[in-house]
Amino acid sequence: MHIRYHGHSCIQLTDGAHSVLIDPFISGNPHAATKAEDIQVGHILLTHGHDDHITDAVFVAKRNNAPIVAVEELAEFMAGQGVSAEPMHVGGKWIFPFGRLYLTQATHTSSVRAPDGQRIYAGVPVGFIVEMGGKVIYHAGDTGLFGDMRQLGERFDIDVAFLPIGGRFTMGPEEALLAAEWLRARHIVPIHYDTFPPIRQDGEGFVRRLNDMGMTGTAMKPGSGLTIY
Repeated sequence: MHIRYHGHSCIQLTDGAHSVLIDPFISGNPHAATKAEDIQVGHILLTHGHDDHITDAVFVAKRNNAPIVAVEELAEFMAGQGVSAEPMHVGGKWIFPFGRLYLTQATHTSSVRAPDGQRIYAGVPVGFIVEMGGKVIYHAGDTGLFGDMRQLGERFDIDVAFLPIGGRFTMGPEEALLAAEWLRARHIVPIHYDTFPPIRQDGEGFVRRLNDMGMTGTAMKPGSGLTIY
C-alpha cells in the first residue's frame, strides 16, 4: 500500500487500482503541495463536516465520479451538493470495492456551513479503520483522547495510525503518545498540526518521543509518500 500525505488531515491510500482519499482539505491549505484537480481517487471518506476536512470533497468527487462515505447526516448534506454519497454510522462496517471500512467514535463536533453562513449539524464526528490491500489503517479524525482507543488496539492489528497532535482543537502530543501506546500500531503518523498558528507543533520531536518509547513513526511533509509492505 502507498500512502500520500496531502497535508493537515488529508491522507490518500492507494493499493493497485483502488485509491481512497480521507478529509480533502487542499485548496485552502497554505502548505499543500498538490492541487485538488490533480487527485485521482475512487472513494472519499469524511471524518466530520468542518471546513478544514471537507473543502475539496465535492469538487474531487465530481471530477472522479467518486462516492463520498460519511456519517449519515453529513452524507445526506453531500448528496444535496450533487454527488453520490454512502451513509454509515459509528460502530458500523461495510465492504466497499477498496476493502472493509469500520466507523469508530471520535470526541469532537461536526457541522457544515449553509449558504447564509450559519452552521448546520452534520452528525457525530468519526474515525476510520480501513482494511485495504491486506493492511489495517486507522485515521482518528479530529479527536481528543478516549479510553476505547485501548479496545481498538486490542481488536485490530493496526499497521499505521494517523493521530492528530495539534492541541487546542484536538489532542496534543502528550495525549497522542498515550493513544499510540494504547493502539499498538506498527507505525504512527502525526496529523492536524502546523497548518495554522494555533496548532503549531513539533512533528519531528513527537516522532523522537515515540522512538524513545519503543515505537516508530514518521512526520510526513505535505506531498510526501510512504509505502507499507
